[in-house]
Amino acid sequence: MKKQEYEKELKAFKEKYSALLSKKSELEYELAELKASSERIMKQDDEIRILHENVRRIKHDMKNHLMVIASYLNSAEYDSAKIYTSQILDKLNAAHSYVETGNSLMNHILNEKLNKAREKGISVKAEIENLTFAKMESIDFSAMLSNILDNAIEACKNENAPEINVIIAARRGYETILVKNKITDSVLEKNPELATEKADKERHGMGVSQIKAIAGKYQGLCDFYEEDGFFCACVFIPI
Repeated sequence: MKKQEYEKELKAFKEKYSALLSKKSELEYELAELKASSERIMKQDDEIRILHENVRRIKHDMKNHLMVIASYLNSAEYDSAKIYTSQILDKLNAAHSYVETGNSLMNHILNEKLNKAREKGISVKAEIENLTFAKMESIDFSAMLSNILDNAIEACKNENAPEINVIIAARRGYETILVKNKITDSVLEKNPELATEKADKERHGMGVSQIKAIAGKYQGLCDFYEEDGFFCACVFIPI
């Protein structure tokens, strides 16, 4: 075999090997995604089952609760009736609705983070449209949404009446994520660059910069501003 033919065949072999190696990496990535998605779905099923059990338990007990309240009212024990009613409302609020978006990854992140916020005594409001964020890789979407929510939850820790609003919706050709957290004092006046104020900067200083980097990767935009007593973090990803 001539040297020229040998080099040609060797080049073709290397190209084929490279293509197979690339395909192998793609298949491994897809398999990892499927495993992660399956785990999220199983966890969501458990969360929904527990939620339904809690709601059924509350409904079952409601007749007894109403009888107790009626007894207090008949005895003119109005303060006791108010306290008991308040306790029931607290239980009902604890059995919050499960967020279902049609996107298993978004479901997992939102339910985990919003439940964490409620456990910390933060009032949560959410308006969620069924969006896919199909342009984004799962790892990027997860990091972006998790960082935005974690920042809002962290910012609420010193507020007397902590509140977080989450709005995910399509706007003018963009899939948008808007997370608002209640503030008493301006954040941007004291820290316009939103630099981390934590001692562990290597770990905590990546939040805002990572959100900006991920949005930029998909030709998206970020906006951080304050409005009506809320700090707002908004990300726009082109559809």
